[in-house]
Amino acid sequence: MRVVIVTESFPPDVNGVAHCALQTARHLVERGHAPIVVAPATAAGNGPDALAPCPVVRVPSLPLPGYPQVRVALPSRRVAAAITEHRADIVHLASPFVLGVRGMTAAARLGIPAVAVYQTDFAGYARTYVHAGEAAAWRRIRSVHAAADITLAPSTPALQDLEAHGVPRVRLWQRGVDTVRFRPEHRDDTLRRELAPNGELIVGYVGRLAPEKQVELLAGACGLNGVRVVVVGDGPSQPSLTQALPGAVFLGRRTGDELARIFASLDVFVHTGPFETFCQTVQEAMASGVPVVAPAAGGPLDLVAHGRTGLLVPPRDEAAVRDAVWSLAADPELRAAYGAEARRTVEGRTWAAVGDQLIGHYTDVLAGRAVVAA
Repeated sequence: MRVVIVTESFPPDVNGVAHCALQTARHLVERGHAPIVVAPATAAGNGPDALAPCPVVRVPSLPLPGYPQVRVALPSRRVAAAITEHRADIVHLASPFVLGVRGMTAAARLGIPAVAVYQTDFAGYARTYVHAGEAAAWRRIRSVHAAADITLAPSTPALQDLEAHGVPRVRLWQRGVDTVRFRPEHRDDTLRRELAPNGELIVGYVGRLAPEKQVELLAGACGLNGVRVVVVGDGPSQPSLTQALPGAVFLGRRTGDELARIFASLDVFVHTGPFETFCQTVQEAMASGVPVVAPAAGGPLDLVAHGRTGLLVPPRDEAAVRDAVWSLAADPELRAAYGAEARRTVEGRTWAAVGDQLIGHYTDVLAGRAVVAA
């Protein structure tokens, strides 16, 4: 198959949409298909694309005001031209909202089937950043996804949310995890001594430091005796979080094997944001054999088995986060049991397995188009 992946984000960006688009392109190449990627241009130019598994077409973009790590594509004819020149059999729209809308329009005009992948809770972001606009965000989401042949949701709550807001033809497609890179054997005692020189329990957060992630909910855990909070990531909230989380260690953005070593060296992983459609970092922590504390909302509901691989807590509840961390801090045997079960739970969720599921969805869409044409 000849596939055009139109994505709102792609490496060197570090986020769930970029990572999933990269893994999708890699898997398609490995299975003998011919993908290309269309993505917003980066501030650094096109140099990083030398490491991409397939050609990357960059569309002019501007940084999002107040959040320069996120870039928004400008109007461009490159999207339609790329789809036409590649002679695409199918268009894959990764978290379509701006660039993806142009990809959808071009695919419809050219009569090419489109698969839309829902990955970002734009309605939740509207509530967080502008304290309004949730209904408008859902109208946009519904309009974009209704034009696709199918929409793929990453979790059961996301699928239910889409269907409740009138999005048709929704199917479940979860995300994979690199179970070779992320594994318990990467636990590093030297790193642990650097992060917690007095032998404290290490509680970690990994992700963007932005308002919707609500990382400030770790403040209660920072106040626990014998606990050291470690924060990995960057973003616009970092200055305020250094004040809100006294005693926490901020490591900045980390990737690759270094990130895997950090994950495996944690005692507890905490995710705080309530707007996750999936939550890849929870899955990476589980693959690393680390028990998880996460809000009982969105993607974590599918990932964390409460009382078996970690603890689910009410969203936006600092005291509940603190108490969950404290209960795990007090019981090393329970932490070990949760971590071991977490690893077992994700061992079959490789990117190869979920990539083959995606190809199956492509095949179904193409077969459905063929039946209609006949």
